Amino acid sequence: MKAGARKALIFGISGQDGAYLARLLLERGYEVFGTSRDREIRSFHNLEALGIADRVTLSSATPVDFRNVFAVIDAVRPDEIYNLAGQSSVRLSFDQPVETVHSIVDGTLNILESMRMLGGRGRFYQASSSESFGNIADAPADESTAFRPRSPYGVGKAAAHWAVANYRESYGLFACAGILFNHESPLRPARFVTQKIIRGAADIAEGKTDRLALGRLDISRDWGWAPEYVEAMHRIISHETPEDFVIATGTSRSLENFVERAFACFGLDWRNHVEVDPVLLRPSDISHSVGNPAKAVRELHWRAKVTMPDLVDRLVEAELRRRRALE
Repeated sequence: MKAGARKALIFGISGQDGAYLARLLLERGYEVFGTSRDREIRSFHNLEALGIADRVTLSSATPVDFRNVFAVIDAVRPDEIYNLAGQSSVRLSFDQPVETVHSIVDGTLNILESMRMLGGRGRFYQASSSESFGNIADAPADESTAFRPRSPYGVGKAAAHWAVANYRESYGLFACAGILFNHESPLRPARFVTQKIIRGAADIAEGKTDRLALGRLDISRDWGWAPEYVEAMHRIISHETPEDFVIATGTSRSLENFVERAFACFGLDWRNHVEVDPVLLRPSDISHSVGNPAKAVRELHWRAKVTMPDLVDRLVEAELRRRRALE
């Protein structure tokens, strides 16, 4: 590492965003540290897929254990801390509401309180979520839009977001948040609906199956490309003042549109293969979600370049490469 390199500590480095963020920071000369509940047995396949697994320093730490969090922050003394940890599946949060909320809220509070007790040095970025907004009916959500979450995951993210604001205002911490709308990549686990659709269409095209079961198709989301969104994270934490920013493409497309595009990439008509399974429906869901990134465009000079059609094409290309590598 370069002498005097800035240090970044990423809680949740093994996930999609953590891996892309680690790569970005390494490219910019940072010394990157990351945490996992048990670094000896945890899979870091995302870091390996990006070719950076041997360039980050990993520690065992769970965000819900205050002493654990305090110890790793005290040892690293990072210039920047990114909190991307916590249970990240909206669907799973209905089955595990207590674990989900605790993993998000307790982890965030433990990091903030550790920073405060260690003198408040460094900068903190919180991964907030568009799920906190709930249904967005009148106009695209911006930084002033009220939170009305419709899932345990959204509840946890909303509470953690306001904890960040409280520590910023009460203790003067440089604590900021990115309210990110849906963002995807080939690093998403197979349980996420976007990957389920891509892999399902590929399996049908290869004759491995003929059907794909999904939940609601009439929901709409603001989908972006994950590598662009971690760039926004870095711009938010590098901003001259600690503020919160909505990160989105500004356009919303239905899940049916997503499915149609994905199947078309394989020369298939989705209507011949997709069925709605009531078992996959959530107890409550967000019908329409779209963000207004005007503040990010204006103050961070950040704008999403990849929108849903291009996103689907990139995911399909990545899936085809993955399958060829397995042959």
